[in-house]
Amino acid sequence: KKTASWIKSVAKAEGAPIKSINYIFCNDEYLREINIRYLKHKTYTDIVTFNYGLPREPLEGDIFISIDRVKENALKFNDDFDTELHRVIIHGVLHLIGYNDKSKTEKLAMREKEDTYLSLRC
Repeated sequence: KKTASWIKSVAKAEGAPIKSINYIFCNDEYLREINIRYLKHKTYTDIVTFNYGLPREPLEGDIFISIDRVKENALKFNDDFDTELHRVIIHGVLHLIGYNDKSKTEKLAMREKEDTYLSLRC
């Protein structure tokens, strides 16, 4: 309940109400297959977000998260699992809102948003 409330507060702060967000927690291999099949990327990743909503409409989408990758990234970045998981959870929400992370500038802006919202976590 605390995490759901936090996600809703982030969306509200961004002016983006939520219609429906589904989180699918999986392993590396499953998410890699999703990444290959739908995005044509042959790499491992921690998250894949599918946005089903329209611009200026309430958020609607599926967010796939690799628990294997979250564990590995927590170790890699010297962070605890819960913090890394929450970072990835909110990263997906930011994608649904319309933030991208293709360029260095976009990545930096997204990381700043993640850090801001992580500090407000319950």
